[in-house]
Amino acid sequence: MKHNFDEIIDRRASECKKYEPAYPKDVIPMWIADTDFAVPEEISKAIQERAKHPCYGYPVESFEFEKAAAGWEKKRFGWDVDPHWVKYSNGVLPFFMYAIRAFAYPGDKVVFQTPVYPPFYAIPKNNGIHVVTNPLIQDENGKFSVDWEDLEKKLADPRVKLFFLSNPQNPCMKSYTREELTRIGELCLKYNVFVVADEIHCDLCYKGHEHIPFGSISEEFAKNSMVLINPSKTFNIAGFRTGAAIIPDDERRKQIQIMIEDNKNYGRTIFGMLTFETAYNECEYYADELMEYLEGNRDYIVKFIKERIPGIKLAEAEATYLMWLDCRGLNMNQEELKKFFFEKAKLGLNDGATFGVEGVGFMRMNIACPRATLVEALNRLEKAVKEL
Repeated sequence: MKHNFDEIIDRRASECKKYEPAYPKDVIPMWIADTDFAVPEEISKAIQERAKHPCYGYPVESFEFEKAAAGWEKKRFGWDVDPHWVKYSNGVLPFFMYAIRAFAYPGDKVVFQTPVYPPFYAIPKNNGIHVVTNPLIQDENGKFSVDWEDLEKKLADPRVKLFFLSNPQNPCMKSYTREELTRIGELCLKYNVFVVADEIHCDLCYKGHEHIPFGSISEEFAKNSMVLINPSKTFNIAGFRTGAAIIPDDERRKQIQIMIEDNKNYGRTIFGMLTFETAYNECEYYADELMEYLEGNRDYIVKFIKERIPGIKLAEAEATYLMWLDCRGLNMNQEELKKFFFEKAKLGLNDGATFGVEGVGFMRMNIACPRATLVEALNRLEKAVKEL
């Protein structure tokens, strides 16, 4: 590999949220969704070169940002995106708020599939919108699927104006198939529900699975959706707080622009644009190598847990580096489970309950780390379980 993903990097004392201040040195943090890998050399060099200039005033809004986003969708997923469809923001989460304020009124409803990333709950509630959940169904092997009857029932409510889609699904490790996305899209068209597709994990599908941008399936789906992308998960640049929305419909895009201006979120950042453009224009090799490395980590943890920690179950991940550990076999309540991982196993994981009631009994583990770190973490977990 061109990049060394085995390199151990000390991230403490670097203002790293993943490590400080909540986690003492004897705890391995494996929670928030950034990686422990160095960024591609091209990004590091670009930052250092720009930093040599002593002035950091307001940057020009060149069209290179929009072209980089469109180019990535084309070369990675075959979606022909017009750069004019692309909108900039400081991360992707503001676009959820913009969609709510542009396309719904207080008291309206949003549907999404659970368990899911916590902001899906918080943003609607903070903006006067009611949350309606469509819980995913697990089979005997832990694989998640859609409850279609329940989904249609929820979407048919005339107060439902939005559908939030996590594609790939976080934390369920699910890569939606074209058939599933098509069925979701057809239901949303049938009931006049606008789709906001969070696709920030789009680069992280394992072999045998492919990421399909929701808006790429048909022109009708494109016009009834907003697709959110961000290189942060792939290239470890979340600290630059830069994301993009792809909004093919002219009128919808104008409405979102009004929300951007109303919330004074139109100012771009020098290094945010620089890292975004460098990642998408120059670092495709890194995305490929990252997935090859993560495939090894994924295979290692699946095999380890199956053979050596029978009290925990883990389905084979289809996408993301966030493993959804089913710990119900340990027979603990959620508070006991969190305490067990932190105090006994010395691991800092995400509390599954924060992803919804369906997450009770689960913990989320980030395996985007050097193999040696993962091996140490799993050895700790095995030892702690055996001592129960």
